[in-house]
Amino acid sequence: MHIKKSNSDNPSNAEIIYHIFQRSFFDSNDDRHGDLNGLIQKLDYLQDLGVTSILLTPLYRSAYYHNYFADDFESIDPAYGTAESYFTLVREVHHRGMKIYMDMEIQYITEDHVWYKDTYENPSSPFSEYLLYKDEENKIPETIIFDINGVHGYDAVYRNITTVNLHNKKVQDYMYRLFSYWTNPGNAADGVDGFRLDHMMDTLDNKKRLSNLFETFWKPLISKLKKDNPELIFIAEQTDWNSFGEDYIQKSGADRVFAFPLREAMLAFEKERIAQIAETTFNIIPDISQNIVFIENHDTQRFASHVLSDTHKLRTGAALNLLLGGTAAIYYGQELGMTGEGGFGKYGISDGNDIPRREAFKWYKDISRKGMALWYKDTGPWWHDSNLRQDDGISLEEQKNDVHSLWNFYKQLMVLKKSNAAIAHGKYKTLANHSDNAYSFLRYSEDQVIIIVINLSGNAEMVYINSSADKISFANKRLQHLYGEAAALVKTGSIEVVVSPYAIEVWELIN
Repeated sequence: MHIKKSNSDNPSNAEIIYHIFQRSFFDSNDDRHGDLNGLIQKLDYLQDLGVTSILLTPLYRSAYYHNYFADDFESIDPAYGTAESYFTLVREVHHRGMKIYMDMEIQYITEDHVWYKDTYENPSSPFSEYLLYKDEENKIPETIIFDINGVHGYDAVYRNITTVNLHNKKVQDYMYRLFSYWTNPGNAADGVDGFRLDHMMDTLDNKKRLSNLFETFWKPLISKLKKDNPELIFIAEQTDWNSFGEDYIQKSGADRVFAFPLREAMLAFEKERIAQIAETTFNIIPDISQNIVFIENHDTQRFASHVLSDTHKLRTGAALNLLLGGTAAIYYGQELGMTGEGGFGKYGISDGNDIPRREAFKWYKDISRKGMALWYKDTGPWWHDSNLRQDDGISLEEQKNDVHSLWNFYKQLMVLKKSNAAIAHGKYKTLANHSDNAYSFLRYSEDQVIIIVINLSGNAEMVYINSSADKISFANKRLQHLYGEAAALVKTGSIEVVVSPYAIEVWELIN
């Protein structure tokens, strides 16, 4: 399908985030681990796809493959490379006019961290107030999320983990210095453009000892960092996935939150539910760019697994993800239809439960080729259950030159989003119609009005959009097709169109 450019003279600065689990992305040195040099080598790929920003998972040293639960906040995991390779990545990203975001989880540390080692059974340690203990002798560290004391790794590693005392002034000063270093490590051009704030809570893990953190910790930290650099973006991950996250915007100073309720609605493929949650999402946080709209991430089931790799539904999900509104984020491999489920308890007590959601990006139809980041090969049942298959059509090599592939569909949608200001950052409004399954909505800016119809069903749907019901005049207007095949009949008070099963139709309303 050829994308037609709109008449708008306001090409947008749309931001499309690519969320990478870098250990699984591209291996540059044949150790099976995705690394920073591998990411540098694949920046051309990302730019060709159409993404404008990169969101990494944590980079700092940790005993765990996912790098959450730090051993040292200040050191790059050696498996990823050196500090110099990291700063080279940042410079290369910025050279391309792209942005890069760092993921930070600073609430917990492992027993290998200097604070833990120096304070355990040593109340006189200068770091003693940096951590929470349940006793005066520092023998019983405070538990972490789910009230546990440690985590089992997929590779049989086990580390004790405890909670950082975010109320402590010295900790707060340290965190300001830490974040400041990554934003300006001596040269502002080498600094990140913002942070994802993992597991962010006002009352951490519902412990009274760490309550009111929005006001006492996060807001002061974000304010000070923004005073240094007003362009920084802070993306809060709300722990309650049923939350729209408005309190994070209003109370903590975060710039964006994840649209978790909207994701759940999109997964349901129910017109009224999507419309209702979209309206609520974009009304509660009316600057819709502050909502990160996504259908999968490193903690969720892959969208392709959810829809059983149904070709039509994969495209529908892509259209909702990229056209509905907000700041779109896609998870690495989503553009290929990579599958993966995993989940709590699937393989017992181990962080290996999440490996199926974080498998190697499939660059080639032959998964044994150089560059494949198979760091988890032959390490456990997650490998035996791997979703990676030879010659299954789910690889960049197989899809890039196929004009009908999912990869090329994602690329087309990104062109559509970035070349139309209304889709990029315009407002959202549900358009009522008489179909049970065809979802219609408006994206509009000062200079552009776009109508989008997405058929959520496997049946052709007759769609009537009545302008009077939504106070939109079609009089003396015509529709210019930007994407799709259905011919719409424009009348004074309505639009009539037959939409094919799972079809996506996009028009610009023009004089």
